[in-house]
Amino acid sequence: MTDEGEDSIPEGYWDIGQLTADLSAARNRWRQEQQHHAEYGAEGFPSRADLAKITASLCAALFPLRLGPSFVRIHNEDAFVEQTLQTALSRLYGQIRLELLYALEGEAASEVDAQAARIIGSFAQSLPGLRTLLDSDVKAAFQGDPAARSVDEVLICYPSMLAIIHHRLAHQLYELGAPLVARIISEIAHSRTGIDIHPGARVGRSFFIDHGTGVVIGETAIVGDRVRLYQGVTLGARSFPADEKGGLEKAQPRHPIIEDDVVIYAGATILGRIIIGSRSVIGGNVWLTDSVPANSNVRQAKAQYEVTSRVEVSAPHRVHALVEEQSGFAGNI
Repeated sequence: MTDEGEDSIPEGYWDIGQLTADLSAARNRWRQEQQHHAEYGAEGFPSRADLAKITASLCAALFPLRLGPSFVRIHNEDAFVEQTLQTALSRLYGQIRLELLYALEGEAASEVDAQAARIIGSFAQSLPGLRTLLDSDVKAAFQGDPAARSVDEVLICYPSMLAIIHHRLAHQLYELGAPLVARIISEIAHSRTGIDIHPGARVGRSFFIDHGTGVVIGETAIVGDRVRLYQGVTLGARSFPADEKGGLEKAQPRHPIIEDDVVIYAGATILGRIIIGSRSVIGGNVWLTDSVPANSNVRQAKAQYEVTSRVEVSAPHRVHALVEEQSGFAGNI
């Protein structure tokens, strides 16, 4: 049986030379409009496929007996970790360097190399601490889900753990100065789990996302310790400030602050730079755009809460994200 679809296409339905020329013209128009003197493609672009392999290797190095290959055992895990990290970090350095070639356009190659070396060195040194932080996340999932039979099951089976591991790695790179590589890593997890955590979001210890599909956490969100989210939760922005030319202002604090020991149930939508006070419980499908004080139990978003500034009692790692000139939380943050 012949492939009639391919054989039946008459010649002359397209002019491949003209198509190529038209696409070239469209690319050039875009680059001129965006004032790109050189795109990543001139030197190479951080590769999603390569970063997926690198991240998988980093996951294996962090949890060799569970996320590593089947031949890893107690007696050879150190050797496996050493070899895996040597390769993964070298390749990650190359991806970071590709990003910096664009971000530091015009800088000498020696400066690009120095910046990439600084980032990869600091990232490598952070890995033991990240492992300890991830242990707290695994433990939180095991303790918070009665269906979990072991911490190993949590690590191997739960999509939220894959998303959280990727986020911890991506956030470290984001903070160190490789935001594009970080974003690619976060989107790899997003595509695999349905959990969308921007690498700029700051997430405390013992973080647990139950089920997880449809969870969205925005760039400037701040999440405290021992916070639990369920599927479909959105920590999003309510408005997008624009500059004089109408362009969106980037990196402005616009996502919620979730304080310690908060539980947010399935489908809840929390928008804007508001504060959810410690030990609060936010019910399912609640739409919330106003701050609530500590120990709140919000089943419907109809009640109005009087929330005064909590800067004095908020943890320092969350306070510094606030805009200094803003003195109150309710309606302003």
